[in-house]
Amino acid sequence: MSQHARITASVYTSHVPAIGVAMDQGRTRDPYWQPLFAGYGPSRRWMDAHRPDAIVLVYNDHANAFSLDMIPTFALGTADRYEPADEGWGPRAVPTVHGHGELAAHLAQSVIQQDFDLTLINRMTVDHGLTVPLSLMFGEQPAGATGWPVPVIPLAVNVVQYPVPSGRRCLQLGQAIRRAVESFDTPLRVQVWGTGGMSHQLQGPRAGLINREWDNAWMDRLVADPRGLAEMPHLDYVREAGSEGIELVMWLIARGAMADLDGGRAPRVAHRFYHVPASNTAVGHLILENP
Repeated sequence: MSQHARITASVYTSHVPAIGVAMDQGRTRDPYWQPLFAGYGPSRRWMDAHRPDAIVLVYNDHANAFSLDMIPTFALGTADRYEPADEGWGPRAVPTVHGHGELAAHLAQSVIQQDFDLTLINRMTVDHGLTVPLSLMFGEQPAGATGWPVPVIPLAVNVVQYPVPSGRRCLQLGQAIRRAVESFDTPLRVQVWGTGGMSHQLQGPRAGLINREWDNAWMDRLVADPRGLAEMPHLDYVREAGSEGIELVMWLIARGAMADLDGGRAPRVAHRFYHVPASNTAVGHLILENP
């Protein structure tokens, strides 16, 4: 067995804040929400069978840890713990997120030496962009739980204030993360998660926009043609998927971490799910396993 870490899978999911509210208020069986949560039932069973030793979770902050005073393009969390953010109505009643300081420090060293100028964050809170995906994949946690089942390394990406990173750069960052993980000399199983999206717009004349056909075609390409998809201009995301659809470039970081981008075998689709609406958003979800 290899004595180095390896990436075993990547997970992709929307991080709609209303999903967290539905879980926190015990409304997951309501007629409106039940079809959505049913789609994550297979994901939780898969997670029980494929639990990693660490997760690199790619998400975007929603003006909680960062503001317009400071906008890092790529910010890697290197702390030992992250408390849930107060997003205006109190922090979610979910466990503290525990980091993996040793792996995070190694990722920082390796990825920066691969010429990515990461911002290193030693203290921050984490909002629904990070906690909702954890809730979806691990389910409700027992009262009094002191942490989630797996350590998490947050990677916050600016997709809120232009200019935002290109799809190509996000794919390349995922490749750099894979190389960094594989050079870590502890045999950890690591997953990389890409979150956000899918099509949605929260303001203006097109508020409420959802584009089912485009979303599903985008997921097809994410699996089969990630390099081609990474060349998609930002304007295409805005036109076809709404102003907030640009969050999908974060999925390309997780996709870039898969082995086939550097000569390995194609990933296996373990689960795929799509649902509308959840609040005013299209929800997409995908699990890819490295062979």
